[in-house]
Amino acid sequence: MLISHVRAIDPAIGLDEVLDVRLDGKRIAEVGSNLSAGDDEVLDGGGKILVPGLVDMHVHFREPGFEYKEDIASGVRAAAKGGFTDVATMPNTDPVTDTGTSVRYQIDRGIEEKKTRVRPIGALTRGEKGEALAEIGDMTEAGAVGFSDDGHGVQSAGMMRTCMAYVSQFNRVVIAHSEVESLTANGVINEGRASTRLGMFGWPALGEELEIMRDIELCRLTGCPLHVAHISTARSLELVRAAKADGLPVTCEVTPHHLFLTEEDITDAYQTNLKMNPPLRTPDDAVALIEGLVDGSIDCVVTDHAPHAKHEKDCEFEIAAFGTIGLETSLPLMLTNLVGPGRLSWKRLVEAMAITPRRILRLEPVRIEAGQKADLTLIDPEAEVVVDRKFLESKSTNSAFLGAHLTGRATELFVSGRHVLKAGEVA
Repeated sequence: MLISHVRAIDPAIGLDEVLDVRLDGKRIAEVGSNLSAGDDEVLDGGGKILVPGLVDMHVHFREPGFEYKEDIASGVRAAAKGGFTDVATMPNTDPVTDTGTSVRYQIDRGIEEKKTRVRPIGALTRGEKGEALAEIGDMTEAGAVGFSDDGHGVQSAGMMRTCMAYVSQFNRVVIAHSEVESLTANGVINEGRASTRLGMFGWPALGEELEIMRDIELCRLTGCPLHVAHISTARSLELVRAAKADGLPVTCEVTPHHLFLTEEDITDAYQTNLKMNPPLRTPDDAVALIEGLVDGSIDCVVTDHAPHAKHEKDCEFEIAAFGTIGLETSLPLMLTNLVGPGRLSWKRLVEAMAITPRRILRLEPVRIEAGQKADLTLIDPEAEVVVDRKFLESKSTNSAFLGAHLTGRATELFVSGRHVLKAGEVA
């Protein structure tokens, strides 16, 4: 296939120009101007943007154990619809992904589906109970790309030290869900004006910030790379900035819902799709997070794609499940709210959604040059998107952005040369 007259953007090699890109099997065969089509199928890339395949390093596919919410088959379809060649799945399944066998199972299921690759994240502790180390070495050998007790985090500082000291031996990153549960117990919404106004238990910002402080110091002690998941407050970001200034191997991520929604969006309609962990914070926090993404303090954008069945959301706010889906809407939200208005450059978008996640997870780099693996996302920045059931590929519909009208989306996706998204539809 020849992708013609496309604007190719790859900050890793300083590329941003209109080119032709020829694919041959699993690889990029040629990159240049005015390439001869010959017998190639030609895909007109005029007006579109070609970037290294997007990576989401924080999703929940629920398999095994909760397939009624999502399974790997539906999850990789949602990922392909969003333009992602690779996704990293969190371990809070049933049973918990805490052995090499469970890691290999998810990888093999992803291979069977022949769409987006599944990159499992293993649990730090057995059963995510925070009591004993999981089989870190076994999972690394099986293909785990990082380790986390996502969903609640490791509550004991001593246990977290042990985990980080051990993981540091395997060239992998510890991904921290930062939550001091003794501070956040019963909390369902950010502690502050909104919780007072709506009469609900608050989840204080300190519940996140205190654990980030702890884990940064444990990073300093052990030397283990630390990645802070779904950062949500301005102060959390300042803590990460200070750690980076000290030369520590600390990175962080942000979700579109923490960038573009705040506690002010939660009204007395008690819309449960706006209930997530960590909760939506203040407008000032959202502004700070956008600034941090623009200046590079925040390393990458993730979805924390968290599918739930209708009955788990269509209930009282206090008992509804935490989380929102996000794979299909992440790129359109970034294009509509930041890139389109000129608040975020294409270069920073590609760094945050394709290049840096690969680096953090120790994945092979992908570049738009001859000989490289053909992992590519083609984006139409003018495509109109309506977020409704028809647009979503996930089994679940608990999107915080249902009904939104957005501009820009992935239209084609190549995973090792396989054309898995064609004209915006999953093949």
